[in-house]
Amino acid sequence: MIQRRNILAVMVLSALCACGTVETRFDAAPLEASEEKVSVRFARIEVVAVSLPVYAQSEDIHVRDASGAIVPLGALWADDPARGVTLNVATGLAKVTDRLVAPEPWPFRDLPDVRVDIRLDAFLATNTGTFRMAGQVFVAPEDGTGRDRARAFEIETPVADPGDATAIAQARAVAERALVSFVATEGLR
Repeated sequence: MIQRRNILAVMVLSALCACGTVETRFDAAPLEASEEKVSVRFARIEVVAVSLPVYAQSEDIHVRDASGAIVPLGALWADDPARGVTLNVATGLAKVTDRLVAPEPWPFRDLPDVRVDIRLDAFLATNTGTFRMAGQVFVAPEDGTGRDRARAFEIETPVADPGDATAIAQARAVAERALVSFVATEGLR
């Protein structure tokens, strides 16, 4: 009898744990097919894992509030933000350049011609109704014959509803497309 009660208690406890809170996650909308085509001088482009500020390294979607504090919205990104931005930039660069582009580590036998390293110091929604992405892009040709480049950028895209995670995710996707265009035109030509 005691064993049956123990089994029943374990089953009830397991069921209660399974009914815990569900985490709501939001993905930056997939990159749309771009009409933009940019001619670049590199055939094989490697995108280094994007570096994010400490607050943006977690899965939390962050917002700068009216006091200037950076606070979690309460919703989560669907993927690790650094991984997501890296993959979206690599995919976007492949689309706009028609070149072989991959995130690090380089998966192909032949080495890349150039490495693109993006370091963000801002990756958040703002209380003024924008998604802000700012930082620097470093472009380093691997063969030593090209010119190294470092370019600072600030991208802000409108957020339809600053308190809505879906609207923030859509604005992030637009910001990532702008970042892809910036890297292609300012770093890879």
